Amino acid sequence: MNDNNHINKILITGGSGMVGRNFCEYHKSKKYSILNPKRTEMNLLNFQEVENYLLKNKPDIIIHAAARVGGIQANIKNPVLFLSDNADMGRNLLLSAKNQNIKKIINLSSSCVYPKNMEIPLEEEFILSGPLEPTNEAYAIGKIFTQKLCSYINKEYSDFSYKTLIPCNLFGKYDNFDLETGHLLPNIINKIHNAKLNKENRVTIWGDGSVKREFMYVNDLIDCIYYSIENFSQMPEIMNVGVGKDYSVLDYYNIIAKSFEWDGSFEFDLTKPVGQRQKLVSVKKLNNFGWESKISLQNAIDETIKYYLESYKYDL
Repeated sequence: MNDNNHINKILITGGSGMVGRNFCEYHKSKKYSILNPKRTEMNLLNFQEVENYLLKNKPDIIIHAAARVGGIQANIKNPVLFLSDNADMGRNLLLSAKNQNIKKIINLSSSCVYPKNMEIPLEEEFILSGPLEPTNEAYAIGKIFTQKLCSYINKEYSDFSYKTLIPCNLFGKYDNFDLETGHLLPNIINKIHNAKLNKENRVTIWGDGSVKREFMYVNDLIDCIYYSIENFSQMPEIMNVGVGKDYSVLDYYNIIAKSFEWDGSFEFDLTKPVGQRQKLVSVKKLNNFGWESKISLQNAIDETIKYYLESYKYDL
């Protein structure tokens, strides 16, 4: 059942990021009035600015996609910012929305919220059932804070419906390919491409390459968000969004090396941190909700490489 009849105006936070930009460009965006404020228009770290923006614009639903994000190096170096910024953004947005009587929010979380070394696949009920992975603990606590605040508002104010999607790792158009601050898959694209450009025949992998990760193409997530808007009343309060399959880090290196037609070899730096051994999320609730991933990993990687080469004016 489609229940988006009362949703016309959508506010998306983090509109300049990968999720936000793809959300605004997606073909379904034409059905709605999309508010995509710049930081100069609404700084999520300033409660009064958020309150004023919501009072003026009164969206029917908010998609909270803004976050301070980064790869494992950035998380290790900046735990204070990763915790405080993500918690402050969530707090300011949710409490301002409550004050302005905005009843619907879809909050985007992260699979980092799950305890380390849990049984796979990760079910939504596992959150807060054990210690977090230390390399991204600060980020995870900030995201858990926002998710719990959504739940508490729902319990205390029964006519509010603040829901949380927990995506697996994402990649795609508008990703961050910087080796210091980017995530795993765009970093692999960068490293393999640079090795090919520089005629290098070896690339270093952190760890032994055996840890496993689940990656979803960002446009799959965007499709799921619009589906959730259209079927909001049936959406669970907390729900994973994943593809239902993961691969080892070495698998990703091999797939991307093949896409670039790079035939070098890999060496393994066992002194580097690798994070959790595995983070495959359960998609049982997602499938019961009526949505599943549609884009194959190979096609998604090929599209991302194409974007990378075009954006940085490279030739394959």
